Amino acid sequence: MVLIAVFGAALLIAVLLSGLAARTVLSTSLLFLVGGALVSDGFLGLIHISPESEIVSVTADLALFAVLFTDGMHVSFAKLRANWRNPARALGLGMPLACVGMALITHYLVGLDWTTSFLVGAVLAPTDPVFASAIVGRKEVPARLRELLNIESGINDGLALPVVLILIAVAGPTSPHAEASFGKIGLELALGLGFGVLAPLLVNGLVRLRHLGAEAKLQPLLPLATGVILYAACHLTHANPYLAAFSAGAVLAAVSPEAKTAFEPLGESLAELAKFAALLVFGALLTPQLFGDLSWGGYVAVVLAIVLIRPASLLLSLLGTSIDRREKLVAAWFGPKGFASVVYGLLVLQAGIPQGEEAYTLIAVCIAFSIIAHSSTDVPIARLFHVDDLVEGIPHTHETKDAKDAKDAGDAKGAGDIKGAEAAKDAEGSGVVPRART
Repeated sequence: MVLIAVFGAALLIAVLLSGLAARTVLSTSLLFLVGGALVSDGFLGLIHISPESEIVSVTADLALFAVLFTDGMHVSFAKLRANWRNPARALGLGMPLACVGMALITHYLVGLDWTTSFLVGAVLAPTDPVFASAIVGRKEVPARLRELLNIESGINDGLALPVVLILIAVAGPTSPHAEASFGKIGLELALGLGFGVLAPLLVNGLVRLRHLGAEAKLQPLLPLATGVILYAACHLTHANPYLAAFSAGAVLAAVSPEAKTAFEPLGESLAELAKFAALLVFGALLTPQLFGDLSWGGYVAVVLAIVLIRPASLLLSLLGTSIDRREKLVAAWFGPKGFASVVYGLLVLQAGIPQGEEAYTLIAVCIAFSIIAHSSTDVPIARLFHVDDLVEGIPHTHETKDAKDAKDAGDAKGAGDIKGAEAAKDAEGSGVVPRART
């Protein structure tokens, strides 16, 4: 009950400060992260949560599913067909480069063995723009950039999971989390994608039956019911829930735009609540002992992961594309580590691999630093695009003589056309048909 009270208080403070956060570097996500750290055992001791607590994995899992489900609804298949190359480059080239780069600095700076180093790289490779919502959600930011970040983050979570499970198995774990094979992993991905496509199609078909249909005030609950059933089905069958969530959101928006419109306000609010709850719980894990357990080499690796590995890997993957330089730099910077990395980091810790605790410490600190860095810079950078839009819309007050003459000629022509129209109208009223002008 103390955790619920703390969450309520943090939510109230976040709502009251949300207007200020939308205009400044203040971040509501950061408020929950710091709030969770303050009430944990490391400071006030009001709540007691450990990485092994079930509430940690459950809240992170729910938050990631909810965010991906709502993010998927923003995907347009028409735009995706026209602009699939950039996300494909980010996923097919940028993500592996980030994984390899992170593995190299982990091995040489932290001293983990190669298998565990690549495991850390795979855990931290997925991006999560929920911590850069001002970039993905603002209309003044170019649509091409928003599509790139949204699609990349929605798909890379599911792509990273098979690699994480295989590397856990190779590292020699002692828990059932590590029992993985290529066939099993492939089946989980296929089931996730299949459920994500079929569930919204089935529900949409039921709605269109003659004697069925949702009342207007209950229509927002239809996608919610679809998401709840999908989440349960994935966990009962061990299908990949993240791939299912993103694909279900995209298919639902494509086959039933009215359902998407009705659900969007509710869905965004629920995703925010799930995100805040997960941040509060994750913040409770960020104790002084956790930060003290990371070596100086680990801190250097964390900084390099944020300011070098992600930017360099994405910039290399986008070489030769038509994206302008500024958009490339913004896309390269916004590679935050989010809920997928939290979930996968907990799998590493709970698997019992030889260097699992050291790997989890590095992962947790990197996620914390990433949330701070990216959630506090999204609004200022998003507003740069808005400033450009405003500048382009300002009329020029100093006209050249030629421009003025052209304008005057256009005005004279417009006046002549008006007079001609009036004359034609008068002639029509008098029964005289004017001749066509050559």
